[in-house]
Amino acid sequence: MTTDLTLKIGGEAGQGIQTIGTLLGEVCHGAGLFTFSVDDFESRIRGGHNFNLLRISDTPLTAPGNRIDILVAIDQKTVELNRDNLSDTAVSILNSTARERSTPSTLHLPVADLAKEAGNVITANTVAAGAALAIMGAPFSLLEGVLVKKFSAKGDRIVDLNVTAAQKGYDAAREIRLAKNLDWNGKKEDRILMTGAKAAALGAIASDCRFYSFYPMSPATGIISNVVPFSKTLPLVVEQAEDEIAAVTMAMGASFAGARSLTTTSGGGFCLMTEALGQAAISETPLVIINAQRPGPATGMATRTAQADLLFTIQASQDDFPRFVFAPASPAATFQLTKKAFTLSEKYQVPVILLMDQYLTTTRVTQEPFPAPAGPETFIVNPEEMDAPETYKRYRFTETGLSPRALPCMGKALVRALGNEHDEAGHITEDPAVRVRMMDKRNAKLTAMKTELEMPLAGHPESTILLLCWGSPGGVVQEAGEKLRDQGFDLGWIIFEELWPMDGERIKTMIENKTLILVEQNSTAQLGKLIAQETGIKATLSILKYDGRPFYPDYIMDKAKEIIA
Repeated sequence: MTTDLTLKIGGEAGQGIQTIGTLLGEVCHGAGLFTFSVDDFESRIRGGHNFNLLRISDTPLTAPGNRIDILVAIDQKTVELNRDNLSDTAVSILNSTARERSTPSTLHLPVADLAKEAGNVITANTVAAGAALAIMGAPFSLLEGVLVKKFSAKGDRIVDLNVTAAQKGYDAAREIRLAKNLDWNGKKEDRILMTGAKAAALGAIASDCRFYSFYPMSPATGIISNVVPFSKTLPLVVEQAEDEIAAVTMAMGASFAGARSLTTTSGGGFCLMTEALGQAAISETPLVIINAQRPGPATGMATRTAQADLLFTIQASQDDFPRFVFAPASPAATFQLTKKAFTLSEKYQVPVILLMDQYLTTTRVTQEPFPAPAGPETFIVNPEEMDAPETYKRYRFTETGLSPRALPCMGKALVRALGNEHDEAGHITEDPAVRVRMMDKRNAKLTAMKTELEMPLAGHPESTILLLCWGSPGGVVQEAGEKLRDQGFDLGWIIFEELWPMDGERIKTMIENKTLILVEQNSTAQLGKLIAQETGIKATLSILKYDGRPFYPDYIMDKAKEIIA
């Protein structure tokens, strides 16, 4: 029988909340269990209210839980905020020096005092982790092993300090046990813990990306942070630019020279990049951008999550030109779609934008290892293979819209690129006939581009009611849909990850004559507008959430039941 439990660790910024969640997640991972972890934090270094939500199960997970089985409250505010969200058998660990006796449902734990006894108050989060694992019935040896691995590089004294602190927390909680039991003797499988940010970084590296430019902007900074360690051993350059405009133009310049390049940002930074996006389009220079969305407009909510940049991304920069837009639903999909982005950007000589968000970049989930990457496919024309490189035309008119791309300074072929409209050779032109042919040439790529996209992920698409979503809420929608079906609802779901260019006719066959409920983290149901534009089918029912916090399965289930009723 499946065991499924959720821990919530809450406190102020600076109290090591994420460290506790990471330690617990690593222990569960080491025991062969599945985890799904979400961080929630305010835009401040100290104070406020932060929490880590860790779901643990003996079966795969696609969504966070929000019905709390163990509450680790480092401050009083955490207690006040979560009283109504505890399960019937929940156990609370309170950071308290009160003389009250602990009960089967409440452990009064003097976290700071026990940390001082261990040798340093800084180990308070390790004390709390030890207590939580004791309540879950985990052997202490599992936590000890994780601590040794984590702190061994800092020396035996630090290892011993943390092991002692963890033991004190573990011993203080020995008498309290959670009603739910996990199997701690399971075989450690060859699975990995992965965040969306790290998956994007690894996907770029696996694509032979050689140049990364960025200007720090939450929540995209975590992607580059996961790239930096590899720059010491791999042939790649990581450059922090003075602003987003410099970052995107650096990436475009490196791409023009032949290096696969990536730049990352959030919505506000992507706004600044739109002029360069048009430059990449008219010069037909491959460009990959990751837009890790957050709530706006303007600065908005810097550390919160949102899905409000879909229509903007598809229409960004002036005039019409082809582009790809992807929105992965999981870390695993992030890795694969990042690789696909580099391949298609180079193949079709167009920009590719991946839409992520704070929820996806920081979510940490148990998954199967990534497959070994194959060597990257190249689409560069070698001038030595040309019959007459002296007559090379960078923007030669073709039926497919794809012109041969050679690199500058690689032979006798003269490569021109510019931001003005141009003729086949790359010379500026205002000839109306050439302008029309060049626009038609670029747009001709769309026919083949549509065939490159996979259809949306579908679960029970034959159902009369379909939940439609895109990007990171996909796993949450899937779990909510499965639970609603278990309750007797004739309901399925469709998850869009490869969004643009949309093949309206193929999408229409999936959704016509269905009751459609849009599930999106924006205020205007942007996917619904896009579908109506491309298929003529208008979805008028929606579950929208735009408070900066992610979806949970229960929330979608409750809202769907209200709509269906």
